[in-house]
Amino acid sequence: PKETIRTVHLRGSTLVSSDELVERARSLVPLMTENAAEAERERKPADVVIEALREARVFDLMVPKIHGGLELDLDTFLEVGLALAEGDASMAWVTSFYIEHNWMLCQFPASFQETLYRDRAHVLAPASLATTGRVEALADGYRLNGRWQWATGWPHAEWVIAGALLHSPDERPRPLFLALPREDVEFEDTWWTDGMRATGSHDIIIRDQVIPQDRAVSIQAMSSGKAPGAQLHSHPLYRTPMPPILGLAAAMPAVGQARAALRRFVGEVGTRKTYDGRRTQADRASVQQRIGRLTLLLDEAESLLRSVTREVMAIRDLAGPEQRTRWLASTARAVHKSREVLALVAEASGASAHFESHPLQRAVRDVNTLSAHTVFDLDQRLEDYGRTVLGLEPRGLF
Repeated sequence: PKETIRTVHLRGSTLVSSDELVERARSLVPLMTENAAEAERERKPADVVIEALREARVFDLMVPKIHGGLELDLDTFLEVGLALAEGDASMAWVTSFYIEHNWMLCQFPASFQETLYRDRAHVLAPASLATTGRVEALADGYRLNGRWQWATGWPHAEWVIAGALLHSPDERPRPLFLALPREDVEFEDTWWTDGMRATGSHDIIIRDQVIPQDRAVSIQAMSSGKAPGAQLHSHPLYRTPMPPILGLAAAMPAVGQARAALRRFVGEVGTRKTYDGRRTQADRASVQQRIGRLTLLLDEAESLLRSVTREVMAIRDLAGPEQRTRWLASTARAVHKSREVLALVAEASGASAHFESHPLQRAVRDVNTLSAHTVFDLDQRLEDYGRTVLGLEPRGLF
């Protein structure tokens, strides 16, 4: 593609290295931790945290340099996501999806990208990927109607990405992603949940909106690494299939929270006394065994994500069905291992961990909730992987 140089008028338009961005993410963990309880009560991300993430340029991570972004790859995405997840699962979830959704917007046609990123290096855009909308082809665009759930990050939305099926009498329905500015989208306050409450993942409603042609892209093309962005941008990041990026974005908050909970538990048992007051919890063989088991479980979860990240970066759009289904099964397994770590930490943490002031109770609720995401349906992910090992076609959505 023809590369052009543009002057980008935004804060900190100079490049930030991978290592520096990871350090910036780590430095934000105390702020995220401090605001986590209030964000949960308010059922939305804290404004001060969103602004700090903007200033740190975390949302610019996957945006091409030509648009003023950092153009960093999945290995940086993983390290940033795991670091932020130690502060708060909900905020890490919102952040990882805001980052991924910018990658998605950079898969749309060039004319839309140029308009969208003309004066900014990121957009805060919830995306509802289920194709529950109804889209009609027009002479110069599309007409979109529908209702979608799970619009993560709606309270700070600037744009929205919605999935819909385009029906044609001559061919099978074609799934599309369509992009709309926030003002063209309504929302309904539906996000009353027992976990991940601070994500603000409300329902969105779109009524009779006309969408220009360059604000639509094939879901199949994006899922196979062959959307317009793969031709427009030379970095191999933009020919990466979407599903493993989605899997990593959704898995990192679980693994990071398990890591933070285990570290806190190890610190607490060193000072917490047994009931008779004669020794610390750390002196008990059962506690020592539990910590050994939990450390190995967490190592396995992290290793799965790191292995997936390495393989995706090495193979990208050349991966076959067996590799792709293994990637998603691995991320699902990492989340289930992380959930097990949190459950076992909670089991050994005593009644005090159930006070609302203790972060462990929120971590358990958050990870239980996020593990219900359809991408972490472990039975389905393992069935898909097993079928491909046997040379059969996978049946799952991804």
